[in-house]
Amino acid sequence: MFQRLLKSVAFSLNRSQIPYMVIGGQAILLYGEPRLTKDIDITLGVGLDRLDEIKAIVNRLGLKYLTDRVDDFVKETMVLPVIEQKSGIRVDFIFSFSPYERQAIERARSVRFGRTSVKFASLEDVVIHKMIAERPRDIEDVQSILLKNPGYDSQYIQKWLSEFDSALDKKYSKSFAELQKRLK
Repeated sequence: MFQRLLKSVAFSLNRSQIPYMVIGGQAILLYGEPRLTKDIDITLGVGLDRLDEIKAIVNRLGLKYLTDRVDDFVKETMVLPVIEQKSGIRVDFIFSFSPYERQAIERARSVRFGRTSVKFASLEDVVIHKMIAERPRDIEDVQSILLKNPGYDSQYIQKWLSEFDSALDKKYSKSFAELQKRLK
C-alpha cells in the first residue's frame, strides 16, 4: 500500500519538476530498523507560491484534504495534510525553502520502485531531522541508523546540528556527540 502511494506521489512530483525528499518513517525503513509507520512525510523544496500546483497534484491523485481551510492552514503551518481514504495512509507535504532544506533535497538519494524513482533524504539528513525532533522514538531511530550504517558522514551531521544549535538556542550537536559515544 505505502509503496504504491509513494510511487504515485513521486511520479507526480517528478513530472511537475517539484523538488522533494521523503523523510520520517518511510526513510527510516530505508536506513534503519523496520518499524510501523502510518504516514508519508515529504519535504518540498518550494514555497507557498507553488501551493496551487501541489493542490492540483493532490486532486489528481484523489487524496482528501484533512483540513477545511486548506490555504489558511498551510500558510499557518507550512504543512498540507492529506489522506488516501482507501488505505487510510496520511501524506504530509511540508513546504520548505531554507538553505538547509535546499541542500538536503539536492543530496536526496533516488531509489527505484519499478520504473519510478523516489527521492529519499540522505541518511545524514534523516539523522538531522530526527535529532531535531528529539522524541524518544526519533532517538531510537537515530541509534538504529547509526548502528546499521557505520560509514555515515559525522562531520556533515555535526555541522548542521551546530547551525541549528545557534539558530534555536539548543544543544543538538552535544546530544548527537553523546549518542555517538554511547554507541561505540
